[in-house]
Amino acid sequence: MVSEVVTGGTDLARAVVAARARLIDFVGRCSEEQWVSCPLGADDPRPVGVIIDHVADAYDYLGSFVAKITRGEAVEVSSAIVDDLNARHAAASAPTRASALAHLNRSGDAFVALIEPLSAPQLSSGDGRVTVTRFAEIAALHADNHRVDLETALGLAPRRTGSAL
Repeated sequence: MVSEVVTGGTDLARAVVAARARLIDFVGRCSEEQWVSCPLGADDPRPVGVIIDHVADAYDYLGSFVAKITRGEAVEVSSAIVDDLNARHAAASAPTRASALAHLNRSGDAFVALIEPLSAPQLSSGDGRVTVTRFAEIAALHADNHRVDLETALGLAPRRTGSAL
């Protein structure tokens, strides 16, 4: 959740950019062996590279939700919809480190470009918990949660620097 008062899209964009930078830093600290390993075991059998690309993929679908809200369209989001999006991504072939990083940068930049210019009233637009603010919070927390899980499983020192938001 937001630990500080959010006054506009710039605040949320900074949080997404910072979380993505921490994830990119983690990727740079992974060995090739770690990149293709499945350190989360039965809880999440995907290789590290697939999990990193999954975060990039999430920026894409979260961005599509935000774009619909900013156009005044209703957005239907449920765990079943997100599970389906994630399952389709997991079925794809494992990305190279370079392609995952390119996807992470491209989709993260596109997501940030959507939220950064928005005012506080625009950020709160949507229906109930389906708001632009909530999707931006998810984007930042999602990257950090996966990074910390992977750092812990791989025995890499987690780098927590301040709050995500």
